[in-house]
Amino acid sequence: MPGTTTETYLAFDLGAESGRAFLGSLREGKLDIREIHRFANEPVEYGGTMHWDAPRIWLEIRKSLAAVDSPRLAGIGVDAWGVDYALLGQRGELLLNPFHYRDLRNVSAFEQVQALVPRADIYRATGIQLMAINTLYQLYAAQRDTPDILAAAEKMIMMPDLFHYWMTGNAVCEYTDASTTQFMNPVTRKWDTNLLDRLGLPSRLPAEIVEPGSIVGHLLPGISRNASLNGTPVIAPGSHDTASAVAAITARGNAAFISSGTWSLIGTELTAPILSDEAMKFNFTNEGGVCGTTRLLKNVMGLWMLQCCRRAWSAAGREFDYAQLTDEAEKAAPFRSLVSPDSGLFLSPADMPAAIDEFCRKTDQPCPDTPGAYTRAILESLSLKYRVILQAMASVTGQTVDQIRVIGGGSKSRLLNQFTADATAMRVLAGPTEAAVLGNIGVQMLATGSAGSLEEMRAIVERSFPVDVYEPRDTEAWNRAAVRFGQYEAAGI
Repeated sequence: MPGTTTETYLAFDLGAESGRAFLGSLREGKLDIREIHRFANEPVEYGGTMHWDAPRIWLEIRKSLAAVDSPRLAGIGVDAWGVDYALLGQRGELLLNPFHYRDLRNVSAFEQVQALVPRADIYRATGIQLMAINTLYQLYAAQRDTPDILAAAEKMIMMPDLFHYWMTGNAVCEYTDASTTQFMNPVTRKWDTNLLDRLGLPSRLPAEIVEPGSIVGHLLPGISRNASLNGTPVIAPGSHDTASAVAAITARGNAAFISSGTWSLIGTELTAPILSDEAMKFNFTNEGGVCGTTRLLKNVMGLWMLQCCRRAWSAAGREFDYAQLTDEAEKAAPFRSLVSPDSGLFLSPADMPAAIDEFCRKTDQPCPDTPGAYTRAILESLSLKYRVILQAMASVTGQTVDQIRVIGGGSKSRLLNQFTADATAMRVLAGPTEAAVLGNIGVQMLATGSAGSLEEMRAIVERSFPVDVYEPRDTEAWNRAAVRFGQYEAAGI
């Protein structure tokens, strides 16, 4: 029976701060995972632009392969963040380090594209939330600023596809990550060459789209020092990390998900995209999911704000771990300072605490005065933003939501989980933390027959990894705070 044999899989989960490699073993219907390597993933800046250090990530992936102590693997798969891409040249070489989605060139490109193609046309063609980080605007910036490099490119693939390519020699674009580009049609599930042509972008560039669960190829000899891994199937999971994370849980009907990390992604799983005028008004995105599903969601700045605050305090010689900040935040006064997480002030500031202070001054609020107060302001504001998005989502889908699944690294934040339950007046189920890893492995299990269906795979994850439950408290105080928060959101700062 599927799920009763012992199979071992290797999952790479690449995030905006770190990369990890996990071995997952399926034994008698239960899944165990074990981290075998972790490494920092930091952007590099040169020539006034921001990039990812792809060769360094590849070196760490090869170190992970060398650390595998299993005599054989049933599969290997990579998931990563969306929107960023790689350009391959005539000999298949990487033409330059991939640009980082926070590079400032994207902001002006975002405005220029919308001057050429109306927002409504872009949304109806792609169903994707209009954000300056999307690949569409990044490619336009590349055409504008470095046309010779774009002309030299033979193929464009996404970040996780790049590492699958280096493992196998086969360059393809996995569907879930392709959907984040904002030039893939969510109905036909193919590239929208018409949109690219309207913007003068080379529609020949994007590689062939393959479905999650596809075998991209087999691990080439010499990639790993462990020769027994040669020929291991390299399987495209839901290569977008959120697609993998949501693949691991059930979040549809009356349940929503929040994939909580550097970004917060709030949404629900559907059987088909929603491209209505109301979905466009609220700027919801329809991203590809596994097994033919769609994730209707919105991106929010997420714990990026707190990560940046920690870096600013560290640079000033003040070190705080997340446990310390949570303890101090619990002691801080509630609702003293609230901010709009998606304000442009917080996209890529040199000093995040100073950016929060600027927002507070512009909205006639007291500035936070301790690290605990900054932390509380961020967590309360995120929770109130979740409330706004979930209310809009219910309007767009016509479905009432009464339960939230919080997954990813942010699911470990007990204070944020409780605030989320309080702000939304909904039960919160937190976990699993490593949802992206589990979904990555889960799709590999589906591809190799260790699980017979998406439902069976999710049931394996459910019984292998219990969740923490948070019930709403003191919702009246949060209702009052929501009115204030709405005023700050409307200020458009």
